[in-house]
Amino acid sequence: MTTINPLSIDQLIDDPATRIIVCCGSGGVGKTTTAAAIGLRAAERGRHVVVLTIDPARRLAQSMGLSKLDNSPRKVDGIDTDAGGELQAMMLDMKRTFDEIVLNHADPARAQQILANPFYQALSSSFAGTQEYMAMEKLGQLRARGEWDLIVVDTPPSRSALDFLDAPKRLGSFLDGRFIRLLTAPAKAGGRLYTRVLAASVGLFSNVLNRILGTQLLSDVQTFVAALESMFGGFRERAETTYRLLQAPGTAFIVVAAPEPDALREAAYFVERLSQEQMPLAGLVVNRVHQTRAPQLSVERSLTAAESLLDGGPVPPERARLAAGLLRLHAERMRVIAREHRLRERFTSAYPDVPVAEIPALPVDVHDLDGLRVIGTYLAKA
Repeated sequence: MTTINPLSIDQLIDDPATRIIVCCGSGGVGKTTTAAAIGLRAAERGRHVVVLTIDPARRLAQSMGLSKLDNSPRKVDGIDTDAGGELQAMMLDMKRTFDEIVLNHADPARAQQILANPFYQALSSSFAGTQEYMAMEKLGQLRARGEWDLIVVDTPPSRSALDFLDAPKRLGSFLDGRFIRLLTAPAKAGGRLYTRVLAASVGLFSNVLNRILGTQLLSDVQTFVAALESMFGGFRERAETTYRLLQAPGTAFIVVAAPEPDALREAAYFVERLSQEQMPLAGLVVNRVHQTRAPQLSVERSLTAAESLLDGGPVPPERARLAAGLLRLHAERMRVIAREHRLRERFTSAYPDVPVAEIPALPVDVHDLDGLRVIGTYLAKA
């Protein structure tokens, strides 16, 4: 049996050198709840915290007692401020963040020209990777403001956890000076060569282009790149700055997973990628782990006892059927626990140096600050 290296969140959040915590992993594993619980616990232990979520389901707003979240931090009331901490929360609006970049880095006339361009509108709303990139743009903005001593990021849900690390470089490569020069190169061979080069260059981004129909497509693209040309270098520079920020001391990645094969497989990929990119991994949080208060009652004993009750005896038939049903439910729960234990053992055997924290499966969904405090308490257990 592999010995678990325990992860204690309190040690991490109590360290003033910890300035950014990034919660990552595959979709549907509880990243948003974990990020919110870490932010709340840190604030109630004296940190000035902002939680940035990318969850469109708005669960974070509900659990923090806010009517809504938007692209600006909002103060969370009802937290214990005896230690001097404060908690704010926000939800990324990727188009508004992109618009803010345009407004902040272009003169007013050019900014309005860009914002009204159909190609830009499609790019800022639906380009693959835009959400992940804008999350990192917003992280950089929050860090630069210096109003908080801890930023907790709930990363976007994606089909692959690796998309989060790839997106800044991918979008930065798309929006860099070389791409600009390609699109603004003079037409050759009566325009036919230019058209072929353009088609080849933007073929990878057909999902965006397909959203823009009609004869104005080429004109819209040309107008867009001409207006945005002066800003393109900044995208790459900020992408590189973000990458350095993620690698720097003071940043901590927490991989969140459920005790399921696919989720733990994604977690393993992320652990390996973080190691390759020399990004600081704090540990793994396994969420919704099943537990029992009667571990000594095995599957076999439960099923044997259920059969005995149904075979007749001093117990009335109705009570016997009820007790037998409960014993069978317990047997199924023990099977689930055993399966989850094997999956966890497989992960810890492969990555024995990765600290692990477990959050039990709760009987109800987390929907308020008290629920987040419960999660935080489990995270703090070493």
